[in-house]
Amino acid sequence: MAGRDGCYKRAMSLDSLVTAQAQAIDDALKALVEVNSFSGHQQGGNALVTRLLELFTIPGLTAQRMPSGRFADHVIFRTKGQRGEAPLALLGHSDTVFPPGTFEGYRVDGALRRGPGVFDMKGGLVSIAFALKAIAETKGLDALPPLRVVIVSDEEVGSPEGGSLIRAFIAGAQACLVFEPGRSNDAIVTERQGTGSVVCRAHGKAAHSGNNYWDGVSAIRALAKFVDQAEALSDKKTGTIVNVGTIAGGTTKNTVPAEASAGVDLRFQTPADGERLVATLKDVAAKAASAVPGAKVEVEPGPMRPPMNKAEGVDELRRRYGKCARAVGLSDEEAPRQGGGSDGNTAAAMGIPTIDGLGPRGKGFHTHDEQIEFETLIQRTRALANFLAGFAR
Repeated sequence: MAGRDGCYKRAMSLDSLVTAQAQAIDDALKALVEVNSFSGHQQGGNALVTRLLELFTIPGLTAQRMPSGRFADHVIFRTKGQRGEAPLALLGHSDTVFPPGTFEGYRVDGALRRGPGVFDMKGGLVSIAFALKAIAETKGLDALPPLRVVIVSDEEVGSPEGGSLIRAFIAGAQACLVFEPGRSNDAIVTERQGTGSVVCRAHGKAAHSGNNYWDGVSAIRALAKFVDQAEALSDKKTGTIVNVGTIAGGTTKNTVPAEASAGVDLRFQTPADGERLVATLKDVAAKAASAVPGAKVEVEPGPMRPPMNKAEGVDELRRRYGKCARAVGLSDEEAPRQGGGSDGNTAAAMGIPTIDGLGPRGKGFHTHDEQIEFETLIQRTRALANFLAGFAR
């Protein structure tokens, strides 16, 4: 990282600008949360991207909308910055885990804000935008090193497209900050487990369950045998987790099912562990098929993220950001290794010093109780503005 150190020395001006924008920050968060941007809801996700482009209309910041055939568009923002300096990367995602109609709306509940994505991670996106707005109004964004802000629309499903975009656009960055949900004690995330996924597909033979039951081969039965053996691979001591999160199959209750499938989430400690886990699941699939004569069970590997390990420079980056966090009343302690993955895993695997969990404090991500403590959104925005301004010339 560059030799300049600490927070912006005239932090009060930035603090005042951000604090004065509290209502605008609340309004911006409401505008984002009210748009359903479930990973599989491309229309809603694109509507959200349009709102993000409006929110990030900031002097000195240029936008590039990256079309997607499977998901909503991804967005890249960048500045020219000081020539000869390595970029600073800021990462976020626009998608959530709630399909349309399952969890909707934005609610003010005293000091809390509730709604889908308010914590994971639309609050973090709003924080980035208003920190950049404050700097643009004071020092100007071109006084900083070049900025690369990457917001992908497929993080919740493993960033199958977003991962390659991140690698392309933040290559050579001197540091990366990720705005996933803040921890309950504001601790800064520096390490995460590796994550991955597989889809298991079972194939059988359809038959009428009354007239021709013995001619059929149940794909659901074969899949059930796979599920039981696959989840048994989870091991608390090693941190290995195999979670069958979705399952589907069959047509009617009086038909022997010919097809069934399961979506499986994986967590592991090292890339080698991830590779071994996928290989083991393929063996489990073969055993499940052999237990149901005539069935076929296949495992299709999905997106994999390497573990987020501490690259050289992470402790220094955490110290610099932590100084700004303490100045606004947040903690700067280091979080233990996290079970959840993020796009910070991708940045860290590139050797870029990366810190994560820089969104507002809250709870309930991936549940209908998702919420944030609104004041911490203001604090996080102030901390980011002061941290970035500390690089200004």
